[in-house]
Amino acid sequence: MIFERNSVEFVTVAAEYCAFIERCEGQKRAEFVDTLLKILPLLYIKASMLPECEVMGEDGLEAFVTEDDYEVIRLNLQELMADRDDYLDVFVEDMKYSDTPIRKSIAEDLSDIYQVVKDFVCQFRSGLNETMHDALAQCREHFIGYWGQTLVNTMRALHEVRYSTTDNEEDEFDD
Repeated sequence: MIFERNSVEFVTVAAEYCAFIERCEGQKRAEFVDTLLKILPLLYIKASMLPECEVMGEDGLEAFVTEDDYEVIRLNLQELMADRDDYLDVFVEDMKYSDTPIRKSIAEDLSDIYQVVKDFVCQFRSGLNETMHDALAQCREHFIGYWGQTLVNTMRALHEVRYSTTDNEEDEFDD
C-alpha cells in the first residue's frame, strides 16, 4: 500500500507543495497564485486517490511542524497575499449559525494545509513501514475531514485573485 503508485505520486506532489510554500518569501503574488492554481488541484486529485487504510500503530505520529514554523509560513503568505488575503466563505461549520459570511484567510488556509501535508511528508520519509502506513491513513482521514474542503475553498479564493478584473493591474498576470 505504501509503495502503490497513487501513494508515491501523492508523496511527490505533497513534497512539491511544501517546498513551494517554504519558498514563497520574496515571490511575486501573480506568479505565486498562478503556480498554486496548478499545484492545488493536483494535490487534491492525488489525495483523493489514496487507498483506504486503517492506522496500525497504537502510538500517535510525531508532529514535525512547530507552532513557530507554522507562524513563519503564515506570516510570509499573509505578506505575499497582502490586501487579497481575506475572502468570504460559506462552507464552514459556523456559517450554520450566522447570518453573515465568515471571513477566511488564504494565508491561514494554505498554512493549515501545509502543516498537515508537511507532517505527512516527514513521517513518510522515516522509511519505517508502519509509520509510513499510518501517515497515509492519517493524512487521508484529515483530507476527508478537513483539509480537502479547505483546499477547494482556498482555490476558489485564489481563482478570484487570479481572474478578477479589479485590482489585477498591480499583480501583472499573464493572460
